[in-house]
Amino acid sequence: MAAMNKGRYSADVGADGKVLFLIGMRINQLWRFWKWLPVFVAMPRMLIELQKNSSLGLVGKPRTYLSGRTVLVWQYWASFEQLEAYSKSQAAQHLPAWRSFNRKVRDNGSVGIFHETIMLSDATVETVYGNMPAFGLAAVTGAVPAGRRGQTARTRLTGAASEAPAVDPY
Repeated sequence: MAAMNKGRYSADVGADGKVLFLIGMRINQLWRFWKWLPVFVAMPRMLIELQKNSSLGLVGKPRTYLSGRTVLVWQYWASFEQLEAYSKSQAAQHLPAWRSFNRKVRDNGSVGIFHETIMLSDATVETVYGNMPAFGLAAVTGAVPAGRRGQTARTRLTGAASEAPAVDPY
């Protein structure tokens, strides 16, 4: 079990150049399991491959969330260039899975896929964690007491002094 950081923490600076990548699937037709099951089992193989070889660009441990028929995998990457290179690599797990999806499922409606790529910058990222183990961006860049980056979201985001926090810091 990960050690919990008591109190309020923020991710340390270091987001510049990193990428938040959200990828997942939605099961649209539960009864057509032979269509969505291959999509469902492809992701764990890719995640294992990425975690075994850090030079591919995945940073930290990916998190997987399930909500109804939707599976979401939250990942941080060292750079967009590494993410793109992995997605197109002939030697990696992703490209064969992508091609297989397009051959077999593509537009039949049984399963949906999605991804969102967000470029991170210290100037546009603000974080706070209360009584949490290292999580999210803080698990990638390190966690520091929130007061070191600022007691309000505005201060952590802009560096500018702001009004007193709405609640007492802890």
